[in-house]
Amino acid sequence: MNYQNISEIYAANDKIREKLKATVGNLTDEETKLLAEKGDWTIENIVEHIAIVQEGMMRISAKLLNEAKAKGAAASGEAKISETFIQKAAQGQTLKFEAPDRVRPSGTQTIAESFVKLDETRAKLEELRPMFESVECSDFKFPHPFFGDLTAHDWLALVGGHELRHIKQIEGILK
Repeated sequence: MNYQNISEIYAANDKIREKLKATVGNLTDEETKLLAEKGDWTIENIVEHIAIVQEGMMRISAKLLNEAKAKGAAASGEAKISETFIQKAAQGQTLKFEAPDRVRPSGTQTIAESFVKLDETRAKLEELRPMFESVECSDFKFPHPFFGDLTAHDWLALVGGHELRHIKQIEGILK
């Protein structure tokens, strides 16, 4: 998670998305309904959760970037990931979290439907890319329940980190 610039974060997030597609893309309907060992979510539910969370991350990033843009400070395209975020991300790899109700899956979406939402969110994040690269946003933060106050750059990195965490969970279910 040592990104030098915004392009590296986008590239990493794209690579993680391809891994998610490869992990769940050829599953049977029966396999998508497999439950996590100690959980109540199926693989289908996990992918829906990822879609819900990523839409929220995109909205938060847009809000922070727009606030920063109004302030008028220019940036160089450098990725500014906070040390606190990096440390917490390492700690969080082994922790179990309970998702708040607002990001819990409804259980009514197929994986294909969730991917439509993921693709829509990815397109909106791509539209934000010029702002990520040109607007200084270090002073604008929004709280995350585990990570604390995050900048738009932190939220962008978390898009891929969150998705990767759930890919590992899915791989565990499939074993």
